[in-house]
Amino acid sequence: MAQNGILKSSLAKKYAMAATGLFLCLFLAGHLVGNLQLFTAASDGGRQFNEYAKFMTTFPAVKVLSYLTYFAVLFHLVDGIVLSIQNRRARPVRYAMERASTNAGWSSRNMMILGTIVLIFLVTHMQNFWWQMHFGSVPMQQLEDGSQIKDLYSVVAAFFHPENGLALPAIGLYLLGQFALGFHLWHGFSSGFQSMGMRHPRFSAVVGGLGKAFSVVVPALFSAIVVFLYLTQA
Repeated sequence: MAQNGILKSSLAKKYAMAATGLFLCLFLAGHLVGNLQLFTAASDGGRQFNEYAKFMTTFPAVKVLSYLTYFAVLFHLVDGIVLSIQNRRARPVRYAMERASTNAGWSSRNMMILGTIVLIFLVTHMQNFWWQMHFGSVPMQQLEDGSQIKDLYSVVAAFFHPENGLALPAIGLYLLGQFALGFHLWHGFSSGFQSMGMRHPRFSAVVGGLGKAFSVVVPALFSAIVVFLYLTQA
């Protein structure tokens, strides 16, 4: 039985990788729904988005899900990279006539590279926004009832403002991260269902189509948000 990766059992490793991957797909969908508010946030000064951000960082059940998400990200990325490295080491010499493209798609053959790009993007993204929200100096927004909430919208808008010299490089990294995420999902979404034993032949075409749509639509909308913020403030 395989002894590589974080888990010793190959069966446990298989299910854990699939489960964390599918869980992160749910997180991406939920995170996207919240961030879509940025398209209309300027109309109310970002209040609705700021209230959403407050809810996501203070509501007890959501905080528990946040900790599960942190664990899932670390496990999925670290174990995935370790597995890719050890699988390559297990077969250092390739057959002379081997054609990898006939056995697997480009995304499935480069999951380690794609995962590394996503990890770099994730670290910078959390530093710029998550860290600022929790530990940085975030301006406060005054509400009609006299209460105040952290104005995360102003932080996001300022970061992607054309006057910010880092805006264009940040958008470039953001788009690269979403590009890598899309290819990662292209293979990983349907593969997760298959690993969990939930890809019945009768529904394989549906699962495959849903996975491809998810891998295109989600990264495209995330990318559209940052481009929209930049262009509308130009």
